[in-house]
Amino acid sequence: MSNMNSKEKKLTKRDVVKAFWKWTFFSHANYNYERLEATGVVQSMSHVIKKLYGDEPEEYKACIKRHMLFYNTEPHFGGIINGMVIAMEEERANGAPITDDVINGIKTGLMGPFAGIGDTLWQGTLTPILLAFGISLGIQGNLMGPLIYTLLMFGIMLPIAYFMWMKGYELGQSGIQSVLNGDLLRTVITGASAMGAMVLGALSASFVSVSSPLVIKIGEVQLNLQADILDKLLLNLLPLTITLGTLYLLKNKQFKSTTVLF
Repeated sequence: MSNMNSKEKKLTKRDVVKAFWKWTFFSHANYNYERLEATGVVQSMSHVIKKLYGDEPEEYKACIKRHMLFYNTEPHFGGIINGMVIAMEEERANGAPITDDVINGIKTGLMGPFAGIGDTLWQGTLTPILLAFGISLGIQGNLMGPLIYTLLMFGIMLPIAYFMWMKGYELGQSGIQSVLNGDLLRTVITGASAMGAMVLGALSASFVSVSSPLVIKIGEVQLNLQADILDKLLLNLLPLTITLGTLYLLKNKQFKSTTVLF
């Protein structure tokens, strides 16, 4: 490349951290069904692109163009991909034979797996657990409920997101494979999935309040439908039925959430 013999272009930690904060706050600022998070990627890397390719107009435009392709992942755990891409762009700007296809191949190949990891650990596990704390306080009229939820969410997720981003930059192109191929990651995902399912089940039993007042009379015997039949078959059977019915309407029948609420 034309800059192989020129002065080395080196990003500082401040450059990488600045990109992290821009991504954290604006990854979904222009979320759209054509490119999803692509504009968020370019916006977060704008100063990086300028520093690496500002003196080469064609390379500058090419960098923006390759990062405007479709991209979508969970922004906190998936930030490891963005950090890795920044490292690859830095290497490319200094003459490394890294093509557009290699960079975009890394992004498209990893965005799905890390979206699954992030959604499982965050939306499927951490969020329900923290909501359980916050809602329990909130339904008692305690304003600390939403505050505690917000503080815990940011207090847990921001350090994780920062670590993933910086680890991606540190690992670069090759090191990410060791993370994906490790047994520890699969074990964490399996455990988190099981924990998430248990938490959601507990939340359904605790916060979906449905019962039946019906009493069945058979001669002199009176059977309360809720206490004597349903609860004997399976405790909290009605809340479970309502929860699974709601899931069925939303996922299988594609009902709008407002329709289901009505």
